[in-house]
Amino acid sequence: MEDGIGGLRHMLATVFLSAFAGFMVVPVITDVTVAAVCSGPDDSCSLAVYLTGFQQVAIGMGTMIMMPVIGNLSDRYGIKTILTLPMCLSIVPPVILGYRRDTKFFYVFYISKILTSMVCEGTVDCLAYAYVAVNIHGSTRISAFGILAGIKTIAGLFGTLVARFLPIALTFQVSAISFFVGLVYMRVFLKENLKADEDDDHHHGTYHQEDHDSINTTMLAEPILNDTPIKTQVFQKKYSSLKDMISLMKTSTIFFQALVVTFFSSFSDSGMESAFLYFLKARFGFDKKQFADLLLLITIVGSISQLFVLPRFASAIGECKLLSTGLFMEFINMAIVSVSWAPWVPYLTTVFVPGALFVMPSVCGIASRQVGPGEQGKVQGCISGVRSFGKVVAPFVFSPLTGL
Repeated sequence: MEDGIGGLRHMLATVFLSAFAGFMVVPVITDVTVAAVCSGPDDSCSLAVYLTGFQQVAIGMGTMIMMPVIGNLSDRYGIKTILTLPMCLSIVPPVILGYRRDTKFFYVFYISKILTSMVCEGTVDCLAYAYVAVNIHGSTRISAFGILAGIKTIAGLFGTLVARFLPIALTFQVSAISFFVGLVYMRVFLKENLKADEDDDHHHGTYHQEDHDSINTTMLAEPILNDTPIKTQVFQKKYSSLKDMISLMKTSTIFFQALVVTFFSSFSDSGMESAFLYFLKARFGFDKKQFADLLLLITIVGSISQLFVLPRFASAIGECKLLSTGLFMEFINMAIVSVSWAPWVPYLTTVFVPGALFVMPSVCGIASRQVGPGEQGKVQGCISGVRSFGKVVAPFVFSPLTGL
């Protein structure tokens, strides 16, 4: 396992730099949005909430379409090549707010954020999971997914900590620099390690009806916790299409179930993301420093759980039980937060944070076994597309409730 993880060090560094830049702006963007678009106390939160909700819908619709395409293209042209574009585009929005944050510049940022995030949102995570799935096999894959998620959480910890002490303008400037450094590092050090021989077999395999029947029988009988990847040609085309996703869902009930879990998890997480900070600001008067302190605590708990708890739990109880545990803990967390009666309650519920962070590594680990190395980009792209669909639907429910 150590040799495998060591081989992923450049991808882990790329994920860290990208996530660090993204998390830096989270504690300050609420205050920036309210200051830029709200003119009085009566609409101090509602307009900002609806703008955030519309942004989530627009970005979600874009990424819902783009993620399967990006995942498919990464199988064809390589992860490093496809990763370059979103990492370039990610630099633009923080540069704008790093320069000025008045109303006009905020709306320029708002539009550019929507347009660039249609390609950038979740792309680094999607391709990083595909990279891990290609290079790590067997029982260590779920541990590698957990470490990847843990690196992202640690990046959130440092990003939130830095934002806690930096002025707002400098926060966006440092975020842009971090995105740029991540791009350069990725182009210089990251290597394509896609096992060309296996990929050729997958990419140039012939698809026949008897192959389809064989795949269907194999996948339906495949135990979730079997460590051996299914090395078959599932997708019928090189390029992404709706038929590709439908084909795999028909041949693998496990993959279909993973997509269902992904949708509902994304729906609830996106709703919390849209409403949580505005809820705390409106109900308890949280400011930038309190937001940063809470996010700091969340990231500390999350990083510890993903780096040390998740790999051990995955080995001890398996991915299926780990997924069930994570979903139950996430339910308890949201239930308590929804009836918060004092400012300290959100801090208390951070003990349930590990549950939410167990879900996606478990889902990705289960889904990655349904195809061979040459189609991991497609599978992770499909999962990311379904996550985006959950984000599209969530604001229609949560934004009106938060506005009330």
